[in-house]
Amino acid sequence: MIFATGNAHKVLEANAIFKGTDFKFESLSDIGFTEDIIEDGPTLEANALIKARHIYRIYQRDVFSEDTGLEVTSLNNDPGVYTARYAGPQKNHDDNMDLVLKNLEGKEDRSAQFRAIVALILDGKEFLFEGVIKGRIAEEKYGHGGFGYDPVFIPEGYDKTFAELGDEIKSQLSHRFLALTKMKRHLARL
Repeated sequence: MIFATGNAHKVLEANAIFKGTDFKFESLSDIGFTEDIIEDGPTLEANALIKARHIYRIYQRDVFSEDTGLEVTSLNNDPGVYTARYAGPQKNHDDNMDLVLKNLEGKEDRSAQFRAIVALILDGKEFLFEGVIKGRIAEEKYGHGGFGYDPVFIPEGYDKTFAELGDEIKSQLSHRFLALTKMKRHLARL
């Protein structure tokens, strides 16, 4: 099955979640797909479907894609659909985190959540799966692990950021893990 992503880390994560099943995932680079897919949908759901539909149209193979957003309560759930490009089209993780931290200055409510949407197209039928991890935004960046907003996101029940907790703990808590686990359960029932 195709995982409509160029991110090798995400493909490894998905293959680890599906270890012991009949499913093995190929990335876009594995299948020779190199063009950019414009994700201009107004929601995470729309963007996940844009990617999956685009690849399905071309290859006529089962495919899934994922879109993730950081939703900060006191910022009206921003950056949301603009998570990757919050501070501009350069998509720089540090710039994005710095802007979130700046916009939260003076705000008491630092609650936030990561939300992942997985869009699956299987035999031409579409399915959506959601994974949510609640937490809060730290006062500053901590840790050097992970990517994206990991140095500023503290998951509920912990006192360290995703970047400090490390990949093993993060992968068991993550929004993507939860959404992919729902997809795995769905596929097991077929």
